[in-house]
Amino acid sequence: MNLCDINQIKLLLARHGFKFSKDLGQNFLCDDQIPAAIAEGAGITPDTCVVEIGPGIGALSAQLCKRAKQVVAVELDRRLPAILNETMAAYDNFTLVEGDVLKTDLPALCKEHFGDALVIACANLPYYITTPAITALLECGCFDRVVVMVQKEAAQRICAGPGDKDYSAFSAQVAYFAQPEMILDVPHDLFIPAPKVDSVVLRLDAHKTPVTAATRKEVFRVIRAAFANRRKTFANGLCMEYGKSLSKAQAEELLTGLGFAPGVRGEALSLADFDAIAVKLKEMNG
Repeated sequence: MNLCDINQIKLLLARHGFKFSKDLGQNFLCDDQIPAAIAEGAGITPDTCVVEIGPGIGALSAQLCKRAKQVVAVELDRRLPAILNETMAAYDNFTLVEGDVLKTDLPALCKEHFGDALVIACANLPYYITTPAITALLECGCFDRVVVMVQKEAAQRICAGPGDKDYSAFSAQVAYFAQPEMILDVPHDLFIPAPKVDSVVLRLDAHKTPVTAATRKEVFRVIRAAFANRRKTFANGLCMEYGKSLSKAQAEELLTGLGFAPGVRGEALSLADFDAIAVKLKEMNG
């Protein structure tokens, strides 16, 4: 069965009485080159174990199973297991787990199914959970790589750097965990039903060693201060975040001491800059 052929998809879904859910943001691929390209771009090898989020009817799942040692898919929609039992029957390295990725203990899942093996996460994410899902996949610390399909605008924000119009707190937070790269454009008309926007496949390679001297909590607090209010200078943002423990004069002195202009704005600074500021703040507060 070609799981990307529109006519076969319609017959399959009709046979199971399945109707698309707008609430779950369901869109199934109808171009068989895309799932293959995603699996290739993810760098899947016979030694790789994969956690797939939202397998749908199994178009990407099948391509992952052809390349990986083992695939465990997490699916929220309780109507889909019956379909997946049919479409994935030929793959003995496929396991389906029913659940919500945002409520799943991902380290425990990986440990149970894969032990200490190399694990990659793959997902075609509904647009409405892009940020929390990517955050969960990166924060859990159990994936060497995360490959996700997201709305094009979201991908541009994630990959943006200092000074870019799309640069945001989330851009810097993702950079803390991984190196993001857009590896594949997916036009909206390659889905059924077709969404109104185009998608992009993102590859996020996890950093092998820490990229900051300060802790994640300390760095993320500085990032939060930088982007809390784009209309204010970073010094003002720091004062708002750190309250009475940091005056505006102290904030500006801190920034100039690190080589920044006193009126610099947060969106002009990199993760390395936020780290340097977090380290300095820790020194100041003892």
